[in-house]
Order: sequence, then structure tokens, then C-alpha cells
Amino acid sequence: MKVGIVGAGNVATHLVKGLTQAGLDIPVIYSRTLASAAGLAQYASSATVTNATDFRGLPQAEVYLLAIPDQALSSFLQSAVFPEKALVAHTSGTQPIEVLASLAGVETGVFYPLQTFSKEKDVDWKRIPICVEASSAKAEQTLLKLAKVLSGQVVPMNSETRRNLHVAAVFACNFTNHLWGVAQDLLQKAELPVNLLEPLVQETVQKAFQFPPFTVQTGPAQRGDQNTVQAHLKLLQDEPLYRQLYQTLTKSIQTMTENEPFSGKQA
Repeated sequence: MKVGIVGAGNVATHLVKGLTQAGLDIPVIYSRTLASAAGLAQYASSATVTNATDFRGLPQAEVYLLAIPDQALSSFLQSAVFPEKALVAHTSGTQPIEVLASLAGVETGVFYPLQTFSKEKDVDWKRIPICVEASSAKAEQTLLKLAKVLSGQVVPMNSETRRNLHVAAVFACNFTNHLWGVAQDLLQKAELPVNLLEPLVQETVQKAFQFPPFTVQTGPAQRGDQNTVQAHLKLLQDEPLYRQLYQTLTKSIQTMTENEPFSGKQA
């Protein structure tokens, strides 16, 4: 199967690496800047690089994966033209399949890998769930086949369900990562080593997949320890943003605890 890649960011980089390692041909890589496309082509030496949005005169692919930011998708689609009968799929967690409806003469779909990607860190594609949606049964089978080349967990999923999944992923990944950043910042300001948190973070993540997280919640908010909560808020008085986050999360934990009695574990 020949797969064209539209984009040169984090997702596009790992798609090119993964598909190439799996033995698939990548005939074309697009980016708004040729330098970015050429940089990505180092992982797919036979790829033609382009910054033109008309793909008909270029080496053709059966599937084109649009790995570009959501905010850039609409403007790209206004000028994009693909070979007739090609399958064009975006990789967004939130955009509906209908966003591709303006493309003429092609099948459309969604090829959403549920993972956080950074160019500097390799990923294990076999462990990454890929959510697939398509405009026809034939297109769905093509995307399922492509997804199974990379992943051991491929899930057909409609746009509404995928958006719900994406919201959950933001809580589990983006917000959690931000809170770890806050914790590291507080440690550094207190001149404490960041690695003090490592065993605690690892245990928290492991436990979250062994038990329902709400049932193993610990900490002063869960225990109703207002003295500790107030002491923490006093420590954060010069960090208004962090203080607000602390108050919001404390209230959420207390509300959940009131609705569902949890075992009183110490942490």
C-alpha cells in the first residue's frame, strides 16, 4: 500500500517512521515549507517532497493521511486536490469526518492514533490504539488494513464517540502532564530534586490501571483534612495560578468523595 503524508509535525514524523519500518511505500510528503518536508523525507528516501496542494501531478498514493493541526485543516482543504478515487483521511481526535466533505472525487476517512507524540521520542506503534472511520465500507476496510500494519489495537469508531475519547485523553494526558510540570516547578523553586517524585508518580500511574482511580484516591482533599489544605493554599499565595488549580482540584476531589465514599488511604 502506498501512503502519502500531508504534514511534517510530530504525528507526521512518527507515521513516516512507523510506516517505513513496516515496509510501506511513501511516495509523497507535503509540508507548507519544502525544508520541513525534506527533513521528514530522510526517513523515506524515495518520497517526493512538495509544498503544492494539488497532488494529481505527483507520485500517487492509495491513501493520503492528513497529519496537520486542526486549526490549519480548513484552510488546507480549501485548495487541496487529490487524485480521483484516492482515500483521504485526517488524523484528528476532534474533527468530524464531514470536515472532508468538500473534497471531490475521493473517499474520506479518519485515522486517529491515540497517543502523545514528540519528534524526539520514539513510540511503539503496536501499543497505540488507532481509531478508524470511513465514508464507505470499502474505505473502512482499507483504513483498517493500514492501521493493523502499525497497531495491535484498531477500533472502528464514529466521530461523536471519538470526540468523547479525545476529551478523556486530554484529562488523562495533557492535564496530567501539565500538573507534573507544576509539581516540578514548585520543587525547583524550593531547591529540591525533581526525581523525588518519580516513585510516587510511577505508583500512581500503575495503580490507576489496577483499580478505578476514584476508589483509590488519597490526599488531604479526600481525607477532609482542611488544616493541610489551608496550609498548602498559604504556601501557594505567591503562585495565584497554581493556587487556583489547587482549589479547583481539591473541590472536585471533595465532591467525588462526598458522592462515593472511598477508603481512607494515607498519602
